[in-house]
Amino acid sequence: MNEDVLSTPGHLISLAARGFARLSESRLKPLGFGVGQLPVLVALQNGKASTQRDLARFARIEQPPMAQMLARMERDGLIERTRDPADGRSSRIVLTRTAQQRMPEAITTLFQGNREALTGFTGAEAGQLVDLLKRLIENLDQIANAEASSGD
Repeated sequence: MNEDVLSTPGHLISLAARGFARLSESRLKPLGFGVGQLPVLVALQNGKASTQRDLARFARIEQPPMAQMLARMERDGLIERTRDPADGRSSRIVLTRTAQQRMPEAITTLFQGNREALTGFTGAEAGQLVDLLKRLIENLDQIANAEASSGD
């Protein structure tokens, strides 16, 4: 076998993802955020989700880990839960004022890290990389959905 498993797209993307996660984590920690919280923070900031179920779907994680993350975020003063006026059994989740105030700096920090990581890339190359990664993620989602459907 001539292929080098350490040079496959899957392995290289994994290394890049871990590198981005380490960089982001170290820069977000002083702001009180964790890299795993980013999808929740962005969804709440942009109004794309406000229930635990919607946040889990948006972040592409299962309900139990989302519940644990939200509990930690609530403990750390990043989110608040309020009763849903339309359904008293469920709650709406919102960012606290503290989290809202820190978000612009966190976003700036993340964009800076991305610019640094893409040093030497042209704008076209960076755009192409993003497009290719989006296509790859779509393919992986389709494979996972097909496998989940065939397992039912």
